[in-house]
Amino acid sequence: MESRRGPLKSAVPSNIVSPVRRCSRTACGRPAVATLTYVYADSTAVLGPLATYAEPHCYDLCAEHSERLTAPRGWEVVRLLDGSAPARPSGDDLEALANAVREAARPQERAAEAGGGGGRTVDPMEVARRGHLRVLRSPDN
Repeated sequence: MESRRGPLKSAVPSNIVSPVRRCSRTACGRPAVATLTYVYADSTAVLGPLATYAEPHCYDLCAEHSERLTAPRGWEVVRLLDGSAPARPSGDDLEALANAVREAARPQERAAEAGGGGGRTVDPMEVARRGHLRVLRSPDN
């Protein structure tokens, strides 16, 4: 028996469906930025960068929900860093920056004395030195 209405049409036009993956949390329509996977055998929740494609046992989360993620009691949360995301500065980073600023503020003669330049061989490509940083001459010159 054929339908008199013709071929079945989609209830949602295809030009409205967004190709962007959305957060899996109920009532959240923000774009997903991370993927959550549970490793039940290890009682671990792994939150990493957005997976290449959606999998049935993984959950895509937006930035807000991925930051606020908590695991059940007794579980561990492992957060894998995304290589494209800027890393937050640590205490070591700030200390290294402060040391570099102090070294740059020293007069050139005192920096050469402090570096123990007496017995050190000098690279012919080296133009200048500030602490552990060196300025090198271009190989074309």
